[in-house]
Amino acid sequence: MARYLTPSKVALLCLATLYTEGTVPNTSAVPVLSFLISHILPPRSSDKSPAAYRRDKKHAVSIDELEEVLSYHSSSIPGRSVWDLLLRKMWLLDCCDALETFFGDIHSIVEKSREEQIQDRDNGLVVQDTGMLLSRSSPLGAFVRRAQLEFTRLQFHDSVKLWRGFIKYRLPTYRAWARRHPSGEQSAVDVNLVDLKLDANSYLSQVVYRNIECDDDDDDDAVDDEAGVSTKDVEQLLTFQVDELQRIGGRVPDEVKDQLEYIISAGVMVPSMAHYIRFLDAWKAGDYPSSFDNLHRYFDYTVHSRDRSFYQYALLNLAILHAAFGSYAEAVSAMQEAISIARESHDMDCLNFCMSWLYHFGKAFPEEMGDVQSTGMLGGEKEGLAFLKAKARESESWGLLSTTLLSEAKLELQNGDSLAAAFENIVKSSYLNVTKNLRTTMGPLLLLQASVFSRIGLTHNALLQCEIFRECYAKGAPLDDCLKIAYRSSQLLSHSGGYKRAVTRINDVSPADLRSLKANQSWAYFCGIIKLERQIHRNDSIAVEHLFAQLQDMQLPDTDLALQLSFLEIEYRLRTGHYQESMSIIDGLAQSMKQETFDIFTQIRLLCYKARILDKTGLPQRGFSMAMRAAAIAYRSRVLPGLWEAITVLATVLLSLREFEAALEMTESIMPQVLELDNRYLTARSYSVLVDANMGLAGEASHHRIKADVIRKEYVTRALTYIDCAYDEYEAIEDLPGQCEMMAKKATVMHLSGEPVLANDYAARVLDLRKTPY
Repeated sequence: MARYLTPSKVALLCLATLYTEGTVPNTSAVPVLSFLISHILPPRSSDKSPAAYRRDKKHAVSIDELEEVLSYHSSSIPGRSVWDLLLRKMWLLDCCDALETFFGDIHSIVEKSREEQIQDRDNGLVVQDTGMLLSRSSPLGAFVRRAQLEFTRLQFHDSVKLWRGFIKYRLPTYRAWARRHPSGEQSAVDVNLVDLKLDANSYLSQVVYRNIECDDDDDDDAVDDEAGVSTKDVEQLLTFQVDELQRIGGRVPDEVKDQLEYIISAGVMVPSMAHYIRFLDAWKAGDYPSSFDNLHRYFDYTVHSRDRSFYQYALLNLAILHAAFGSYAEAVSAMQEAISIARESHDMDCLNFCMSWLYHFGKAFPEEMGDVQSTGMLGGEKEGLAFLKAKARESESWGLLSTTLLSEAKLELQNGDSLAAAFENIVKSSYLNVTKNLRTTMGPLLLLQASVFSRIGLTHNALLQCEIFRECYAKGAPLDDCLKIAYRSSQLLSHSGGYKRAVTRINDVSPADLRSLKANQSWAYFCGIIKLERQIHRNDSIAVEHLFAQLQDMQLPDTDLALQLSFLEIEYRLRTGHYQESMSIIDGLAQSMKQETFDIFTQIRLLCYKARILDKTGLPQRGFSMAMRAAAIAYRSRVLPGLWEAITVLATVLLSLREFEAALEMTESIMPQVLELDNRYLTARSYSVLVDANMGLAGEASHHRIKADVIRKEYVTRALTYIDCAYDEYEAIEDLPGQCEMMAKKATVMHLSGEPVLANDYAARVLDLRKTPY
């Protein structure tokens, strides 16, 4: 395989000479130059128009693509397009000697260097005006100079290979050329054959060119001679693929993998990058033995060729792979060694990334960080974040600075500290993302903003952040961010009763993006959580137990997801009356909470669950203290959903203590905020508290002699209204026990009001609801 020059690059050089000759008019100059630059410069990850200039399987630029683009642009010569002139330029190269002459004179279209101009002036040479010249530092000028230098480095047999490949490359255009020049005696292969009066089937032609006019792709020699992809092209292609895999995640598509294997089989001399792509693909596929093998192969080549300057990156990749495999102790050890080597070699980019990874790893797995904490490498959480921010500013690593600011904001939220400080860090990160064009950090930013708005009760704003990501930043974003935000928006929709929309949202993820094992497992886990919540409301115990077994067996290394599953299990055990099991789960979660994984919202929810259990088990006094503590913590940390839930639980406890008026006043005071939260289950429970409080006050009103009937009727009427509201909320989330409870309460109210017929109707409806299949 050629190192740089290919037949398609010869065609691009011909097009560049046409441009400098002034035959391309101003109206066509911009499209022609755009076409040239798009194939000279390496592809970028931000390029979003892959269909604009396609690469075929054999050549970086196909002859059909040249014709398609250039035939629509007229030249300065009347009746001729730029494509016609390019054909003429290519067919003027009628022999290998003409190709040598072409490359020998190609430097004339590039302006001379300052030293050459001084030398010409000293020698008395007059500078002639030869028309347009390319700047030496321009992309076109650099391309021409590089092409001429690479041609002078070619051995004779390599230049002959290039010539044979060029013949094969332009051969499909022979008929178009012959039709334009019917009088010319031009051979499709070599003009020397015409001079010797030989055809392509002669013995001499067969010895030199073989059956070059036959499209025989099965011949191994033909593949070696004619494959028009250079080592430089393959390096650029493989580098582009690595950038995409590291930035977005996922696996190499099958069609891309086939093309890479075809190109590499043609004799590519960059095996190290190919091994790295195989490592990434095997890692995402969950094939850990193959990923280890290919990683070691890649860095064996790299360390030998680059004199150990990339050794820290080998350790960095090894640590990440160990962590994905579940070998956390080995991951920490490899990362510590990578940090040490990065410090010795003064590689600040690698050092900053390693320190950031170690910090986030410690947040996820604090039990594995004992050795690191003992060395004082990171210090406390705030000290570690301050260190990362300082280093990011020193090295101008804006991406690291943005993620560190988000981590600091997240730490403020977890500890229940200043909400203003959290918003300040989020705004700083957003400013960096916009001014430095950091698109890859927009996903974590919007996800954190959605969490903040959810914590202050603005659910519609939280859902809006997810929609902004889907509309503006989903294309080209890391797959992990797309999955998390899809799950977050689905969760918000399911809480508001939109199960169908939630399922549609989570299913919008393309199956092609789920070819990675980790992505597929995460997506399956997200879908399972949403289905589990729905089946708990439907009271389908068989489906719930089945989903619990599946989700618990997955064991994803994500603390937040594990907590959500535990909360759903507590909720289910509460509904089924297994209070002892629920209390055991709560105690286990409370004991497992550590400073590194502590979240104030988790503490509030655990206290609320414990207060509900104590209330249902006949210990309302103890439940009162738990609910008060949860409400005080939520108020102090401004976790408003936790505050409304704690007040609802506190009102439920007050009902057990027969403090109906206090429960009614507390619940009515928070109902506007509860409705704004758009959590249908919490809203239904709040309405249910209002029903019980009004019925309790109606019962107390019977003991009064003055206007007892009027007061009692007023409370009963309010209770019936709230029953209908609670039933509607339960119906929206398909909560079957809640609907049955409300109908049973309505039947009881009708029975107490002296309406036996209506009471029987509502009782029959309860029986029908219990038979309702979802």
